[in-house]
Amino acid sequence: MPRTAAPLLTSPIPRVADSDRRRTRASVVLRSVLEHGPVARSTIARLTGLSPASVTDYCARFAELGLIRESAVPRRSKGVGRPHLPVDLDDSRFVVGGVHVAVPYTTVALLDLRGRVLARSEVKHGRAEPAQVLARAADTLAALLAGAPGSRALGVGFAAGGWVDRDSGTVVEHPLLGWREVPVREVLSERTGLPVHVDGHARALVNAERLFGRARGSRSVLHLFAGHVVDAAFATHDEVHHGPRSQAGSIAHLPVPGGTEPCDCGRVGCLQAELSEGTLCRRARAAGVVAGVNPMHVVDAAAAGDPVAARLLRERSRRVGRAVGLLLDVLNPERVVVTEIGVVHRADCLAALREEVGADRAASVSPVSFPDSVLAVAGGAVALDVLYRDPLAASPDAI
Repeated sequence: MPRTAAPLLTSPIPRVADSDRRRTRASVVLRSVLEHGPVARSTIARLTGLSPASVTDYCARFAELGLIRESAVPRRSKGVGRPHLPVDLDDSRFVVGGVHVAVPYTTVALLDLRGRVLARSEVKHGRAEPAQVLARAADTLAALLAGAPGSRALGVGFAAGGWVDRDSGTVVEHPLLGWREVPVREVLSERTGLPVHVDGHARALVNAERLFGRARGSRSVLHLFAGHVVDAAFATHDEVHHGPRSQAGSIAHLPVPGGTEPCDCGRVGCLQAELSEGTLCRRARAAGVVAGVNPMHVVDAAAAGDPVAARLLRERSRRVGRAVGLLLDVLNPERVVVTEIGVVHRADCLAALREEVGADRAASVSPVSFPDSVLAVAGGAVALDVLYRDPLAASPDAI
């Protein structure tokens, strides 16, 4: 009987499928511990639909890796039988590094496994070359780790605006920084000796929201980031859409009806030109509200009672609300998260944004869950997303 190619073609497929299945099961078990811990293994089995034996096996492996531990207080089911020892996330020994490169400065941080910022530092980079910016970030991260001698780093997450390619670990283009084809993963890996994961900051914050924020459990999430850079990210069923070479979410040059701001692309009224913090500060300077380029000074002036500053912030939040409304029409997400300085710090700005979105959809829109640590969380969330998607890859050799 002649041989056929079928056995050779089909034999690798079950192994790949089994590997994906194990990764997915490990992920849902650790996520259950993160969300519900301290939690009994039997409860994890009920929540995930996995067998008690499988849950016990995964928990044992996580305990070996140092990711979870048994809670000190046993729980007894309905007061009878053997008491259960619930498991909880062990957030005492491992950290991840976070690096976020913004236009004026770099934020470097350490985060625990719950996404909480343990330490951070801001480094102004001015017009430094990318290699210098990344070298300073690596040195700052080393100093933060030296100040946390009981912690071991699982890896480093890097986030930035602009066009960031997750797969190649490259900042493909960031016009405001003047970066093009910067091999971030390669440079930071060499400087730190740690695994480095790279993504755009809007996508990073979607992952932070679904893991640690208000969007946890949402079936679909849209995130709009309006800082110096304006971009967006969209996730459905825990999967963030990247598109070919991670170009999804590039909304900087969407036209704004009635817009008057000139854009570097040569057109007038592009979304980023209208909404950027640079535009806010320029308008505040023209109105005599502030003299500098820090948007927080506009917020401070409004808090001190300056009505012009408050009006400028509300007007910007309204324009952001119109952008959110357009994206809601196109994508129809269950939840929208907005990172915008007025919305984050002022109730009147959030109200103005929600008014533009419309009463029927206003409740689905909320400010970012990390108002005092947005950029630090963005960087660290890139690495934490990788951990929670494939926790068994956090081997003793890697840590």
